[in-house]
Amino acid sequence: MKPIIAAIIAIALLAPAARAQAEGPSLMERGAELFLEGLLKEMQPAIEEFEGLADQMGPALRLFADEMGPKLAEILEEVEDWSAYQAPEILPNGDIIIRRKPDHPLTPPAEKTEPEPQIEL
Repeated sequence: MKPIIAAIIAIALLAPAARAQAEGPSLMERGAELFLEGLLKEMQPAIEEFEGLADQMGPALRLFADEMGPKLAEILEEVEDWSAYQAPEILPNGDIIIRRKPDHPLTPPAEKTEPEPQIEL
């Protein structure tokens, strides 16, 4: 008897949900769909313009990454704390300087893992 009552309760609870799905999306769902469709139509020219820009800049960015990538990786490995430095500055001659912040203390060099060889006297 209990399984029959449980089945009747489950059917009674699921019936309104099934009926709502048969009716289609609610007004809120339809409004959200229309809003997103309108937004996409408004953004379409900007998206197409961005795609053209990406096509133009793609080869130059790939070349930059190929040439500068390894050197930038070396710099990233050497610098332990980027918060100790100011923003890069480009000098009139084209040099790029990254200055240490004046209020940031110098970090001591890392200790050697191998002991220095001892000299017998």
